[in-house]
Amino acid sequence: MKPNFSLRLRVFNLNCWGIPYLSKHRADRVKRLGDFLNRESFDLALLEEVWSEQDFQYLRQKLLPAYPAAHYFRSGIIGSGLCVFSKHPIQEFTQHVFTLNGYPYMIHHGDWFCGKAVGLLVLRLGGLVLNAYVTHLHAEYSRQKDIYLAHRVAQAWELAQFIQCREGFLPHHLGSPSHTSKKADVVLLCGDLNLHPKDLGCRLLKEWTGLHDAYLETQDFKGPEEGCTMVPENCYVNRQELEQFPLGIRIDYVLYKAVSGLYISCKTLRTTTGHEPHSGSPLSDHEALMATLCVRHSPPRHNPSPIPGPAERSPLISVLREAWTELDQGMAQGRWWATVAGYVIGLGLLLLALLCALAAGGEIREVAVLLWTPSVGLVLGAGAFYLFHVQEAKGLCRARAELQHVLGRAREAQDLGPEPQPTLLLGRQEGDRAEEQ
Repeated sequence: MKPNFSLRLRVFNLNCWGIPYLSKHRADRVKRLGDFLNRESFDLALLEEVWSEQDFQYLRQKLLPAYPAAHYFRSGIIGSGLCVFSKHPIQEFTQHVFTLNGYPYMIHHGDWFCGKAVGLLVLRLGGLVLNAYVTHLHAEYSRQKDIYLAHRVAQAWELAQFIQCREGFLPHHLGSPSHTSKKADVVLLCGDLNLHPKDLGCRLLKEWTGLHDAYLETQDFKGPEEGCTMVPENCYVNRQELEQFPLGIRIDYVLYKAVSGLYISCKTLRTTTGHEPHSGSPLSDHEALMATLCVRHSPPRHNPSPIPGPAERSPLISVLREAWTELDQGMAQGRWWATVAGYVIGLGLLLLALLCALAAGGEIREVAVLLWTPSVGLVLGAGAFYLFHVQEAKGLCRARAELQHVLGRAREAQDLGPEPQPTLLLGRQEGDRAEEQ
């Protein structure tokens, strides 16, 4: 790679809102999206919520001349909805399906059936290795009572561990041994995180990976105020959901980082503003993000920056503690529901035994037979409920244990003394709440 190496990368990201039979004007929007991508000729187009594989195949054929490489990430029952179109050859691809992803009995939300995931493409551009990630985290259906917060934080932690590209911040052994950015020169993450910029999951992801936010870094932004990617001007957006946010919300991101002595910057970032520039109709209920990134060799540093000290590392320690507390609360909730389900199973089995005795004795035989089927259904349903929440608690416990380990090692690395026991930590943060270890 030459010392004066430079690369210009144009990136497109959009949550396409492509739910078959439910999303309005889906076919027309997919057609117009294909026309738009062909006109603009990006280096990479990363899409979420392409739930119909037929829509992907349609776009694949339509975009083939301009984007000869493409991949659709399959997972879950419905699918991840993630796909990528690239002007450059794809060297490798893989995906990671999140361990926790909502509740199967919340059918009207549907996230559990999707198999939410993060997809990774490895590209070689002009001698450098680019890791491009596309993801879609669990939706937030109620900000006042967010029952999926612990799951979304766990997903953000898994995503950060899957990427894990921070250098010179914590000792190497604190990172995940399975992270995927070891050999990358440039890391790019695009997607619908369903997280506001100051939300816990977003802060955890940025602090752990060191990824930069294109909206915050660029000097040339054109789009809605505060970079919002869901705006009330969009005719497909439910305005009631944005009552607390009159300007809209920002939940879609372009995040990036360069390593290996390279420097990356966001030259321009623009979004749609409730409508597609050429036709006037929105491409989706989300706004598209279009970023121009510039990669070049880092300028020579005569006074290299010192290794961050404890005061500079404290934001990471703080957000790790917050995430630990949130996962702990989610784990306790999961165990509580599993306990309730266990009691229901016990009562259901006692009821079945009583019905069997009544039927055998000939007393109110007809009533016993009629109650048999719903009683069996109750036991089976409670059993499924129990197994799911036991699995949920274990998943949250695993993520909590990882965070606790990282917190302890980070404090040792900073010579701040051993990490306080969880009971003391929670006692300071939550008053008189006690946790049995």
